[in-house]
Amino acid sequence: MAVTDQASRPSQRPAAERSSPAPPRRKRQLTIRRGLGVLAFLAPALVFVVIFTYYPLVRGSEMAFKQWNLYDLRNTPFVGLANFKTLLANPTFYTVLLHSVVWVVGSIVPQLLIGFGLALLLRRHFRFRGIYQALVFFPWAVSGFLIGILFRWMFNGEFGVFNDLLRKAGLIDTNIAWLADPTLAMFSVIVANVWYGVTFFTIMILAALQSVPDETLEAAALDGANKVQTLFHIMIPFIRTTLLLTVLLRVIWVFNFPEIIYGMTGGGPAEQTHIVTSWMINFTQAGDYGLASALGLIVVAVLVLFTTFYLLALRDRDA
Repeated sequence: MAVTDQASRPSQRPAAERSSPAPPRRKRQLTIRRGLGVLAFLAPALVFVVIFTYYPLVRGSEMAFKQWNLYDLRNTPFVGLANFKTLLANPTFYTVLLHSVVWVVGSIVPQLLIGFGLALLLRRHFRFRGIYQALVFFPWAVSGFLIGILFRWMFNGEFGVFNDLLRKAGLIDTNIAWLADPTLAMFSVIVANVWYGVTFFTIMILAALQSVPDETLEAAALDGANKVQTLFHIMIPFIRTTLLLTVLLRVIWVFNFPEIIYGMTGGGPAEQTHIVTSWMINFTQAGDYGLASALGLIVVAVLVLFTTFYLLALRDRDA
């Protein structure tokens, strides 16, 4: 009988186990409160992005389809695609577009190779490594425009340091007008940009190399792999994603920022060192905001297409 009474009674569970879950209304309130808290933290950044990124982009896109007069900003008639047609009919547009390709490729390839080499050297442990790292990283703390002014003096045809070094080495007899010759001027600004941009590649690649496990490298050495094999079969594949993303970021940066060109040549001689973005600044300075905005939209379109195809190519290769 006692057994029957015990079986018929409900089990005495602890209070914590018998407690019912929180009502759905309370859960919704907690979710809303958390969402509002997150929004409160994000609101300042969102406002900043909207004001300084999206509004200028929308406003600039609108300006590209209007005719602007610096002396009559209230009279801005809608002209449709006229600004784009004017740009595409101008032979200088295709010249500066070619200059932009030369500028980007001529800068990125040496920056990548030199930066990779410096990163490999700085990855090793040796005396005063911190001092050498500081010297390599220093250019990144200086404005690109100031770098341009510095190299303008160094490439000066009369008293520049490069002519002095070449003369002392017996390689030239007369001074070279580096910044007066169209071909040499483009070469000169690329040299300055390479020196300036090597730091970025060095920092990114060095950080990636330091994440390569030492155990993997030691295992490769025990298996008989030499340094070249270790580099190409272990280290580069391990940091491949970082390398490709670094190249993409640097391409966008170099294409968009002509401050070194402005510091050295201002786009001369005879517009032979102008790239698309420096040419766009000329339109802005002349008060032709419609053409400048149209050219800016073309730059955005080119970079979006390049980034899209670049990332698609990477995805197909990884597939």
